[in-house]
Amino acid sequence: MLNVHGIIPPVVTPMKADESLDIPRLKQLIDRLIGFGVHGIFVVGTTGECYALDDAEKQELMAAAVEHVNGRVPVYAGTGAETTREAVRLTRIAEKEKVDGVSVITPYYILPNQAEIADHYRRIAESTSLPVILYNNPATCGGLKADIDTVVKLAELPNVVAIKDSSGDLQTVIEMVRAVPERFAVLQGRDTLIFPALLFGARGAIPASSNVATEICVSIYERFRAGDQDGSKAAQLKLSPVRLALMMGTAPGVVKAAMQAMGYPVGPSRSPIAPLPADKMAKLRDILEKAGLVV
Repeated sequence: MLNVHGIIPPVVTPMKADESLDIPRLKQLIDRLIGFGVHGIFVVGTTGECYALDDAEKQELMAAAVEHVNGRVPVYAGTGAETTREAVRLTRIAEKEKVDGVSVITPYYILPNQAEIADHYRRIAESTSLPVILYNNPATCGGLKADIDTVVKLAELPNVVAIKDSSGDLQTVIEMVRAVPERFAVLQGRDTLIFPALLFGARGAIPASSNVATEICVSIYERFRAGDQDGSKAAQLKLSPVRLALMMGTAPGVVKAAMQAMGYPVGPSRSPIAPLPADKMAKLRDILEKAGLVV
C-alpha cells in the first residue's frame, strides 16, 4: 500500500487571463516542485480551486499531472464532494486517470453526524482500489470534522491510509497519532505547525505554502528526518511569517500573488477572487524578501 509521507504540495491550478486552465504552466510548476524535492503532487485540492472546476477540468488536471509526473513521485487528487454519490463518482474518475491516491474532504455545506461521516468515507473507500486520505478542515466545512474515534474506525479499512488534519489543534494531531495503527499516516495541514507535528509522530504535511516556499517546507521535513531538530525548527520559524502572510486576502489568491511576486506567475484565481491590492502586494513582497524568496 502507498507510503504517504513528506511534503506534498496542494498544487495551485494555473490559469490564463480568461480563467481557463493553463496546462503547460501546470507542467512547469510540477517540474519546479519536484526539483525542490517534494514527496508527492496533489492536484484538485482546495488550494487548487477544486470548488471552481467542472468535471472535465478536474479530469484534465488529473490526467496531465499523472502523465507529466511520470512516476517521479506519487500523484494525489482531491475527490471530495457534498454527497457520497458525487465523491464516489469523482473518485472513479481519478482511478481511471491512474492517480496514486485520493484525498476526500468532509462535506462542506451539510453537517452530518459522526455515524454519517463514517458511512460516507466507508462507501467511498469500498468503491475504489485507490488509497484514500481523509481530510479534516473545519474552517472550510462549517466546523465539521471527523472525530478521533471516527478516524480510528475508518483506519481499519485496508485502503484508508492517512488523514490530513487542518484543524490547527495540535492536541488532535497528537491524539490521532497515538490512536491510529502504525500503517496509518497523520499529515499536518496547518503550515505553521509542521515541525511540532513531526515531533509527535506526524508523517508529513500538505502545506499550501509549499507552492511558494517549497524549499523551506521540504527542509523542515528532511532536516527532521536527518535528526537535525534545531535545523527543522529554524526552517519552521522561517516559514511561519510566509504562511501567515498568505492570509492577507482570499485563498488561494494570495498564494498565486506570492508566486507572481517571486517570478513564477500562475495566472489569476477564478472570480470572485480578485487580485491582491497594491498595498497588500507590497507588504507581501516585503515578507517574501525577508524569507529569501524574492531577490
